[in-house]
This record gives sequence, structure tokens and C-alpha cells, in this order.
Amino acid sequence: MDELKKLFESYTGQTVTDSEELNSSGSNRRYFRLRGGNISLVGVIGLNKDENNAFISLSGHFLKNGINVPKVLAVSEDRMRYIQEDLGDATLYSLVSQGRESGEYSSYERTLLCHTMEMLPKLQFKGARGVDWSACYPEPEFNERMILFDLNYFKYCFLKATGLEFNEVTLQEDFEKLKDDLMQDMGDTFMYRDFQARNVMIKDGEPYFIDFQGGRRGPIYYDVASFAWQARAHYPEKLRKEMIQAYISALKGYTEVDEAHFYERLRLFVLFRTLQVLGAYGFRGYFEKKPHFLASVPYALANLRRLLQKPFSDYPYLNEVLTNLATLPRFNSLAEDKRLEVSIFSFAYKKGIPVDTSGNGGGYVFDCRAINNPGKFEHYRQFTGLDAEVIQFLEDDGGVSKFLNSVYSMVDDHVKVFIERKFTHLQVCFGCTGGQHRSVYCAEHLARHLSEKFDIKITVLHRELDIEKIL
Repeated sequence: MDELKKLFESYTGQTVTDSEELNSSGSNRRYFRLRGGNISLVGVIGLNKDENNAFISLSGHFLKNGINVPKVLAVSEDRMRYIQEDLGDATLYSLVSQGRESGEYSSYERTLLCHTMEMLPKLQFKGARGVDWSACYPEPEFNERMILFDLNYFKYCFLKATGLEFNEVTLQEDFEKLKDDLMQDMGDTFMYRDFQARNVMIKDGEPYFIDFQGGRRGPIYYDVASFAWQARAHYPEKLRKEMIQAYISALKGYTEVDEAHFYERLRLFVLFRTLQVLGAYGFRGYFEKKPHFLASVPYALANLRRLLQKPFSDYPYLNEVLTNLATLPRFNSLAEDKRLEVSIFSFAYKKGIPVDTSGNGGGYVFDCRAINNPGKFEHYRQFTGLDAEVIQFLEDDGGVSKFLNSVYSMVDDHVKVFIERKFTHLQVCFGCTGGQHRSVYCAEHLARHLSEKFDIKITVLHRELDIEKIL
């Protein structure tokens, strides 16, 4: 600390009158805010000279290319300490905390997140122009060794620790195939590698990037996956789509974009990043005995379950193992299960209103019988509200949209309050004459609406069709 003060005083000509250690968020570097006169700077003590050099080199390069990063102002002779610009205390992570806690992000929070994603292509493309890749630490580029290291990290530190039986040779064959696929579309672009809300500062409404010393040459998809699928952020699906579209719009300023190809490639990196995160949670939780990391596992597995809704057919055995992993009961009873659960029913009135088994007393029951009934026409009797023919009939008529907009308004307000008050269950029922067409359509659409807007558990039960599913 004394050496940092000397560095501050040598650079500013001011005596340090006040200092405080800042939160390092688990980093092995120590950060201090140093003040003297009317000057406030941040001093850094790093334990690894190569890592320090990577940050110092990349910071200077990024600044020359107009990228928002903290400016390094002075460096000690031994390269173990340096002084940098003070960007304040407002991290993106802290500024979106209300949305993270409630599951519903405000317009302000959504704007910050999307704006940050808009800034990423500038870092990836302009930041890569003329960069000295040899300065990157610990590797100059994303490579096959790194991929297999992370996949095996998942296998040995998480998968084996669960006790789940699997054929290691067969799994390794799929790992090799996944590795080859991930190595496509490398590009001469900068890969941040730890792009997340904690590593973005907001100053005067603009994002500034920090902690990029682990970056290297690599594919653009990795950072998008890291940010938009950050396990505990639990971004609603609608917001995630907005962030990715904001990124793609900015990306088009640097390269041509085939959106279908982009999403196909991104999906592979979301899978890879999810496995990597589970490996880290397993190591920290099972081996370092830090249980709070295991509390994050359900969030990562929730991302995995959503991914597996469309099977990874190119990696059949890996897909099978992950499907078994995602259904292990122990990971459904941790922190994730404390979220609000909304049970949505479709039913026929002639068979009675569904019973509430949660003990909370019911919730909403909506009568769909005022909506034009496709069931009165012979052609539609063979179909249900899940079929395109019935969906087209109801949407062409128009009445169902007005009805559901009113439902959305009421249920949204209810869900917000239940989340804030930490209630655990809400039931919503849609009834019609036969429980086959209108009620099924409405239940499906409310489930989709809520899943895109809130981070909650949703169960859909079409009672008369004997169909139950979890979103």
C-alpha cells in the first residue's frame, strides 16, 4: 500500500489524504481508491506481472482506438502496481439489481443492458486492430487446448461429482466433435472472455469495460453467450432477445451478418459457456467447499434445460448425459425453486374448476366462452388449441387478442406483487365448453407471455387433454 501511495504522489504531486480498499469481487488483485487534493484515482496491486502487463498493454491499445476503458496513468518499476483512472462505483451489475431481484427489468435497466451490448462489437473489432496478441495472458488466442480444458473441467469438477453414471469414452468423442465445431469462424476479433455485468462500469450513462486482462483473439459468440446467459442474471427471454438484437444491429456496422447462421453458432457457444460455468461452480463448491457456488447451479441448469428443448443432435451422447443431469432432483430443490411458480390450467366448465393444491386459495379463473368457438364447426373438432388450424381461426376472429391483453394486464400486476412479497405460487385457469380449443390457446399464450417477461417457474396443465409441461 505504501508503494501505491508513492506512485500516486509521484504522478499527481499531491499527498494521499484518504484511502479505502474496494471490493475485488473475488479477484486476486487488490484495488484501492486513493485521494489527495481534489484528485481521486484507483491503485491496483496485482500478484502476476504477466497479467498486469496484459491489462496495461490492452488498456493503452483500446484507448487509442476510442474504446471506453480506464486509463492507466502510472506503473511501478516492478510492474506489480499501477494507478488508473477512477470510474466511480456504479457497476452495471449494481444498476440492474432491481430487475435481477424481481425478475422484471425496468425500461432504464433494459436500456443500459442493450446499450452495453451495442458497445461490444466496437471492442471486438476495433479493439483487435493492430493489437499485440502476444501480450495477452495466459493465452494469445482461443484454441483447442482451451476448449478441451474447459470441457474436461466440467466433466471432472462437476459431472463426476454429481455421481451420474456416464461412458467417459463416448462422451469424449462428442467433446471432440464439439471442439471442432467451436473452432470454426475464429476471426481476427478480440474475445473479452469474462464479459459480464460486474465488469462494466457506467459513467455519465456510458459503459466502460474493466477486467479484460484475460482477453485474447477469439470468436465473437463467446462474449455474447457469457453476457446474455450469465447464470444468476436470469434475464427474461424477451429481454435476452432484445439484447442480442441490439448487438446484431451494432455488429452490422463491422461485418455482414447472416442472422440464421449467427444464432446457430451462438447456440453452440451458449452450450459451451454453460458447461464451463458448471465446471467452475463444481470446483468452487465441491472441492473448495464454498456452498454458495452450488446455490448458483440451478440457475445454470435452468439455462441448460431451455437449451435442451431443441436437442443437440450432432452430439447425441452429450445431449443424453445433459438431459439426465438437468433432471436430477437435487438441483431442483435449491435456490431456483424459491422463485414464484405460476400454474396455468385449461379446463372444461362441465367438469369443474381445477382444484388449487398449493394451499394458496386459487388465483384467477377466466371464462373463455365469450370468444368465438371453433368447436362448433365440424372441421375444427379434431384439433385443439395447440394446432395451427385452431390458432389461425382464433387469431383471424380477433376477439381472443383483446381478451388476452386484458388478462395480461391483470396477471402481470399480480405476478409483480407476488415476486416482491416473495410468495411462492399463483394459479391461473382458463375455462371453456370442452377444454380443448379456446382455453388451451389462452393458457399457452399466457405461459409464453409470462416466460418472456418474468424469471418465474411456469407449469402448464391442459386437464382435458391430459397434457402437462414445464416452461
